Amino acid sequence: MAVYLIGDVQGCDEALGRLLHKIDFSPSRDSLYFLGDLVNRGPDSVAVLRRLMALEGSAHCILGNHDLHALAVACGVRPPSPMDTLEGLLKARDREVLLGWLRQQALALRAHGVLMVHAGVLPQWSASDTQTFAAEVESMLRGPDWTGFLKGMYGNEPARWDSHLHGLERLRVIVNALTRLRFCSEDGTMEFRTKEGADRAPVGFMPWFEVPGRRTASGVVAFGHWSTLGKLDRSDVLALDTGCVWGGCLSALRLQEGGHSLFQVPCPTIQTPDPRGQD
Repeated sequence: MAVYLIGDVQGCDEALGRLLHKIDFSPSRDSLYFLGDLVNRGPDSVAVLRRLMALEGSAHCILGNHDLHALAVACGVRPPSPMDTLEGLLKARDREVLLGWLRQQALALRAHGVLMVHAGVLPQWSASDTQTFAAEVESMLRGPDWTGFLKGMYGNEPARWDSHLHGLERLRVIVNALTRLRFCSEDGTMEFRTKEGADRAPVGFMPWFEVPGRRTASGVVAFGHWSTLGKLDRSDVLALDTGCVWGGCLSALRLQEGGHSLFQVPCPTIQTPDPRGQD
């Protein structure tokens, strides 16, 4: 049995098909873990979702900011962005089935010794904390007032975690950390304006995985989201957004003892001009 982590697909079903062929994927034998941003910006979000639904049991998915955005647009609480490519999903004959499946996916997973999120983990959070807080958002998305949650999801404040937060403010911090985080300060204050690589951190901020004393540093955290960071394979962090929609690659990392194996397929440039790393 092989276990693969796969970076941001963003509606690029043709590239995903080529990647699965390259790794000789077998749904009866192998497991896939998708690190969020399944849809949007690429040409065929519908095909991606249908493929993943058909692989239920062997494909495990995390929600990213584009997936949450797709749900918000679909239920009318957010206008589409000029760069969105969600029309096919919004007009699909099985739209409600696809969106219903998307709402059931996780915001954090922990398997095979790896904590998996889309964007990042705040330095105050342990791996167990991360799963607990993710479950709070998952419960809202799967519940009867999921549209009310999406209405209050957007915004950059509060910028810092506080265990006493409650209601939509608490949920917003959790969503922002798990699906949008790149840079934060030592006390965990999040910064969302900067979309460039790790070497372009604003004064007083650093990549979230470089914060001294980060509580998840003793384990392994895998994430996507940060296309300007590219692939990162360290003992404590695995980054796998390699810019599929920006003319980069779609990547799969096979987890194995003694060193992981990377598989990539090239992707055509779909989005221009290139706002890589954009929320």
